[in-house]
Amino acid sequence: MSYDDCITVNNQQRKQIVIVAMSGNMLLNFAGPADVFTNADKCLSLSGSKAGYDVLIVSPTMNKKVSGSNGMAIVCQYCAMEIKTPIDTLIVAGNDFHALKKPEYSDFYNWLSFINENTIRRVGSVCGGAFVLAEAGLLNGKKATTHWQLSERLKKEYPLVDVNNTAFYTSDGHIYTSGGVSSGIDLALALVEEDHGKDIAIQVARKLVFYLSRPGFQVQFGNLLPVYESSNIAGKLQAWFIENLHEPLDVVRVAEHLNMSPRNFTRVFHKQTGVPPAKFIEKLRVEMARKYLEDTDIPLETIAEKCGLGGLVSMRRTFLRHLMTTPSDYRRAFRTSLKVAGAGDVVRPNLYQTN
Repeated sequence: MSYDDCITVNNQQRKQIVIVAMSGNMLLNFAGPADVFTNADKCLSLSGSKAGYDVLIVSPTMNKKVSGSNGMAIVCQYCAMEIKTPIDTLIVAGNDFHALKKPEYSDFYNWLSFINENTIRRVGSVCGGAFVLAEAGLLNGKKATTHWQLSERLKKEYPLVDVNNTAFYTSDGHIYTSGGVSSGIDLALALVEEDHGKDIAIQVARKLVFYLSRPGFQVQFGNLLPVYESSNIAGKLQAWFIENLHEPLDVVRVAEHLNMSPRNFTRVFHKQTGVPPAKFIEKLRVEMARKYLEDTDIPLETIAEKCGLGGLVSMRRTFLRHLMTTPSDYRRAFRTSLKVAGAGDVVRPNLYQTN
């Protein structure tokens, strides 16, 4: 029986899902997608369908041992290269950057490099697993995503990859990639929906108490601005910007603060940061507003004023442009649990706190 014949049978009956658990990553990277497909198999069985999933968690190395970042180690029954039956979907979950290019992984990368849409129907990744696919050349010329904190690194180390740093998951041909940790669940649910329709995917999402489609139009809420070194002009200005966000901050005023001409300031700022001053300041206003929304009970109107975002309509429009969600929805999603505070209490947010 040819591979295509096997796939035809699998589409009518069962599909083999192989999840490669890379060492050094969070358990949820591979446990989340595994639970999605396992529960989908149960839902299909209860519905009387002969279709379903056989889920295997395998290692990338011959010793079959996978060490998690939490100190837990698991021993897999198989390594990826030992799978001889047709694989419908292969997912690489996470990676350990310290081990990424060690000799013991060479057989795995060689095995990966021969994979294409004619041998495995779908290939995916979770979080840092995108680096594994990129290392094997599978992402060359492809759109891909990873955890927002790793996106710049992926762009730099693998320039042939078209990196999207905001999406929960992406697809390009037979390649699927997802963002950080729980985004692997989003991707797995999307694959179940692709295979068996929305009703089955919804059943699984409800069972896992998870969104089938998360609010925010499937966007990772990463930092809009990187952390700049103190020698960078943005690093020098950031504290002053924050103190004056409630006021107009045009190029002329900022240049005067630095005793520079507006033209020279704009040139230097753009060269050192990669963005025009106005765009940087707008993103900084949104970042500060996010922290107020997360850490305080301050009314939206007051936050808009404090951050120089104009009124509610203007702040809402700016949030939708940068984060694809509204300030009120963002607050509901990321509201910090605070001790009961008086109506007049004001907590100054820490912009440098990690989201």
